[in-house]
Amino acid sequence: MKLGIIAQPVEESFNRAQRMGLEFLEFCINEGNDGEDFYRSRAQIKEWMQVYGQQIASVGRWKSVRIDQEGRVIPSELEICRKLIDTASDLGCENVVVGCNYVEERSYYENCTSAIAFFTMLMEYAQGKGVHISTYNCRKVNFVHNPAAWTIIHGHLKELGIKFDPSHSRYFGGDYLQETLDWGDRYRHVHLKGSMIVGGQRVDDPPAGLDQTDWKTFLSLLRVKGYTGGLSIEPHSPVWTGELGEQGIQYTIRYMNELLFRG
Repeated sequence: MKLGIIAQPVEESFNRAQRMGLEFLEFCINEGNDGEDFYRSRAQIKEWMQVYGQQIASVGRWKSVRIDQEGRVIPSELEICRKLIDTASDLGCENVVVGCNYVEERSYYENCTSAIAFFTMLMEYAQGKGVHISTYNCRKVNFVHNPAAWTIIHGHLKELGIKFDPSHSRYFGGDYLQETLDWGDRYRHVHLKGSMIVGGQRVDDPPAGLDQTDWKTFLSLLRVKGYTGGLSIEPHSPVWTGELGEQGIQYTIRYMNELLFRG
């Protein structure tokens, strides 16, 4: 397994990752970000990759509406996702991560059918480009985030992967260890985001290793499932910012390196 961090596609991100001893960066080109601009910047990103010795492990797009009220794939959003696939392919990045929105006026079956159609289009476009498509288990504008949806959608699409984050499971009453035991063979990318729940309430997302997640058991389960992909640090707390945030990131790096048997 490799250790990296979510960051912006700018030179300082590469410099910082190198200084921290990380192996890769992850880019999230979310709703409101210019997918076309990211596509045009790929030559510059490749140059930074070479200069700072970093890989790109994942490119993702969160919080976007992909399906319209009639259950059809929205062409403009499909085109942005295709641009992300092309960019990832050019950067030697194997993972493109996307979700799919739920249309309330349509049945669960109809929503699953639309999601399968959308992911199939992306998987077909990615063929021969060295890129795998994965869903994510975040709940933001996405319903493909739990075993019920995976059973139908991933059960039908055998090559569709999963980007997994234990915190999303914890915050919504799931069992992240059971989900990993059952579905870990489909994981293609993993986020390291801490979670803290007190009295049934979400309190904060402290740095991984300073939270309540059983990271030791989780990583051991990943080994059971043969996972060899990326572990991507996701700083997400409104408390751990500035100097404290940097200290938290450094703690997570030391903690995860120890679990990965690195000096």
